[in-house]
Amino acid sequence: MRVLIVGSGGREHVLAWKLLQSPQVQKVYCAPGNAGIAQIAECVPISVDNIEALVAFGLEHDIQLTVVGPEAPLTAGMVDAFTAAGLEAFGPSKEAAQLEGSKIFAKQIMEKYNIPTAESRTFTSADKALAYLAEKGAPIVVKADGLAAGKGVVVATTVEEAEDAVKRIMVDKEFGDAGARVIIEEFLQGEEVSVLAFTDGNTVVPMVSSQDHKAAYDGDTGPNTGGMGAYSPAPILTDQLLAEVEETVLRPTVDGLRQEGITFKGILYAGLMITAQGPKVLEFNVRFGDPECQVVLPRLKSDLSAIMLSVIHRCLHEETIEWYDNHTACVVMASGGYPGKYTKGKEIKGLDDAATLDDVYVYHAGTAEKGKKIVTAGGRVLGVTAWGDTLPAALEKAYAAVDKITFDGAHYRKDIGQKALRRK
Repeated sequence: MRVLIVGSGGREHVLAWKLLQSPQVQKVYCAPGNAGIAQIAECVPISVDNIEALVAFGLEHDIQLTVVGPEAPLTAGMVDAFTAAGLEAFGPSKEAAQLEGSKIFAKQIMEKYNIPTAESRTFTSADKALAYLAEKGAPIVVKADGLAAGKGVVVATTVEEAEDAVKRIMVDKEFGDAGARVIIEEFLQGEEVSVLAFTDGNTVVPMVSSQDHKAAYDGDTGPNTGGMGAYSPAPILTDQLLAEVEETVLRPTVDGLRQEGITFKGILYAGLMITAQGPKVLEFNVRFGDPECQVVLPRLKSDLSAIMLSVIHRCLHEETIEWYDNHTACVVMASGGYPGKYTKGKEIKGLDDAATLDDVYVYHAGTAEKGKKIVTAGGRVLGVTAWGDTLPAALEKAYAAVDKITFDGAHYRKDIGQKALRRK
């Protein structure tokens, strides 16, 4: 089987690495890929938003499976375009991808089908939003409606902070059209956890649990990022709680969409807050999370390509999905200044040394080749991932690998997994 992966981040590196473990997969292309992916797959210089060129590539190279990694091409209708051309593509349709593409659409589905989530109000006017903030007070959450690369959510501890968020999103248009509407949401107290599931629109199969670290700095301080690290399993998500999430969140969402005439096929990702009243949805994503992908897929024992094809053909109920009973941990090494301004082109040293360590794999997120050197090319640069029989063992290996890698201004959190260790 010839596979095309669309994307250029850590998630796409994991997908390439995992799909190449399938006996069915002979060749993997990645568009556009990165310096790490180029070591295991053939990178193709086509951007993720050039749907027409990607479909043409799929037809020309007889691609039997296309996997769309990021959210933007999914919400732009890439899977629909591939399907219309007679090509197999894994991921939701444009209509189904609204679940991530519009937080307001997601809220409407949750409210209609009684899926637990925070109370909220939607605004198209900055003045009305500011008046509502003055009335409600803080802490409170402000969200841009559309896609903002994981940076469109502000958890404000003061009214001034919330007002600043509304102004940046709606008045200054920091995220462009994504900020034409905002949701102002009650602040939920609890612990955050991610649950990902495979679904073909009927059958829903949750994956092993994971927990990521959104805040930029140790102790969950600083601005939100796309994710600074993750681990799996997450001890907070007991078997009983996972069953509750499946019953109250995952199945009602897929069934509700189907009742709306929308068949959701692909990855359903629920970002949850475990509150005193039970799990509540913070957000939905319609693809693998990053860095959750880095800790979940290494634990997958079954053939990923077979699972993806069963989702496309709507026969997921015929698959038995098995997982390794181990622990995984990922530490993200980011550019100095991320998630704000940062510089690119810094040489990365020590990758070969890290690769010699047992049970460690360094997934590239924002890297590029410059001559014979590998250099930084993004905010999140590497996802240093390890596995072991216990979480402490996995963390020790991951940080040992991090210690071998250097680049100018490198920043990473030193407390990945500590919440889980304290809980145990």
